[in-house]
Amino acid sequence: MRIAVTGSIATDHLMTFPGSFGEQLIAEQLDRVSLSFLVDDLQIRRGGVAANIAFGMGCLGLKPTLVGAVGNDFADYRSWLERHGVDCDSVHVSELRHTARFLCTTDEHHNQIASFYTGAMAEAREIELKPVADRLGGLDLVLISPNDPDAMFRHTEECRERGIPFAADPSQQLARMGGEEIKSLIEGAAYLFTNDYEKALVEQKTGWSDEEVLGHVGVRVTTLGPKGARIDREGEPSVHVPPAAERGKVDPTGVGDAFRAGFLSGLAWGVSPERSGQVGNLLATHVLEEVGGQEYQLGRQGFLDRFTAAYGAEAAGEITPHLDCFNA
Repeated sequence: MRIAVTGSIATDHLMTFPGSFGEQLIAEQLDRVSLSFLVDDLQIRRGGVAANIAFGMGCLGLKPTLVGAVGNDFADYRSWLERHGVDCDSVHVSELRHTARFLCTTDEHHNQIASFYTGAMAEAREIELKPVADRLGGLDLVLISPNDPDAMFRHTEECRERGIPFAADPSQQLARMGGEEIKSLIEGAAYLFTNDYEKALVEQKTGWSDEEVLGHVGVRVTTLGPKGARIDREGEPSVHVPPAAERGKVDPTGVGDAFRAGFLSGLAWGVSPERSGQVGNLLATHVLEEVGGQEYQLGRQGFLDRFTAAYGAEAAGEITPHLDCFNA
């Protein structure tokens, strides 16, 4: 299955605040917030939504094509991704800007305050998907994840014009978009990915009900944090996918990206959406146990053992034939 993953490619600067953000906020003065947090730790990690997703798919043995814009400081990052099975030949390299930066502080309750410097990502709007499809002999699915907004609109419209199935993953960009813009990103999507908060935001901003959203997309996938995920299709009962047990909670950055990587890998393997969600949940758990979205390591037997413990032998039997080509 030829899958292109479009979206941000960035370097993550991850910091830890040993307290609670909520305790620092004064309800009567939320219109004049001026806060500075002394952090305990700084970790610099490879990141970006699209890169995280492509990395996870590569670790699971797929060959995803990464589509995004970076600076000329990308050489080491490119080598890392390619060693883990990611096709980077469709990544645009800016001559003027640095690769994007994500700066995030996490408190003791895993709440996060973050900023994002777009840098070279602003040039993603110049990327056309047709050359990517021509190089690969076609595309079976394009994931449109958070990116320069104009790039997201362009990729979505091009998929519609060329009849390429696409998955909409607007997530972080929902906050800056209006209802009509959101509608233009999700209308006709084969898959719509959000977390539960973003699900409500989509409905609030578009004015569409849950049922109406389902009428505009093929499959709606909602991540629920520690409660797992839910998969919905119009006219069918919801499927709840419980989480896989974690061995410890270290940092939530990139957890949602890993879920999408696992889910898309399951689709590429041809297993059911429920099994795909289970693979996504387990991969997300691996990220939660590390600092950074690409710091985990997968081993075939270890992954299979944890999957069996979480979802049973029958479910594990369905994914086992697909685990022989791990790249981690």
